Amino acid sequence: MLLHVYNILKILLESDKGFGIKYVAEGACGYGDLHKTSYGKHSAGLSTILFNRGSSCGACYEVRCVDHILWCLQASPSVILTATDFCPPNFGLSSDYGGWCNFPKEHFEMSEAAFAEIAERRADIVPVQYRRVKCERSGGLRFTVSGNLRFFQVLITNVGLDGEVVAVKVKGSRTGWIPMGRNWGQNWQCNINLKGQPISFEVTASSGRTLASYNVAPANWQFPQTFEGKQF
Repeated sequence: MLLHVYNILKILLESDKGFGIKYVAEGACGYGDLHKTSYGKHSAGLSTILFNRGSSCGACYEVRCVDHILWCLQASPSVILTATDFCPPNFGLSSDYGGWCNFPKEHFEMSEAAFAEIAERRADIVPVQYRRVKCERSGGLRFTVSGNLRFFQVLITNVGLDGEVVAVKVKGSRTGWIPMGRNWGQNWQCNINLKGQPISFEVTASSGRTLASYNVAPANWQFPQTFEGKQF
């Protein structure tokens, strides 16, 4: 369920400037080059409890800096982030000093460019409030197919509304609907040969809404290629 009020629990947010990274380039959700998949600088790594073993990949969050007169920008502007990565725990450090992503801490790690939209760049760590929001995307769902004749995998990106994908089915012109399993992040797989067949996908979002995109890939598709389907 999408939340329409800010989470009353203030959490910490960290920019990646300490690592010399200008933008978050890739992440544990399997999206690859985040600029090509349109997420870019507004990508975020989530702590264990928020990442939820990858099921939160693609979810959108509105985040704003609060309760810090020195670091928060005036009027407390917000930024919309997409979950694209996992911020791993560091149990060698205290959760209040360095181990920001230790369970059960709620924590966002984001690019310096996005961080600067809500807080002073030199702040590094600030308290924030956040809420889940609907994802606004341009164009349809994107399906990037990869694998071989015995292993079929699809990466699903640019998902609107919930952002999260919880179930996927694939269908060839000579098959029925075949359930796919989550490989990692938003990569889904099944063991089937669909070469020479137009491909359709059925995607279920975390709200339970299901969307079918028929014949998004023509019969002469190849590995790896990306195709665009319908949008939620």
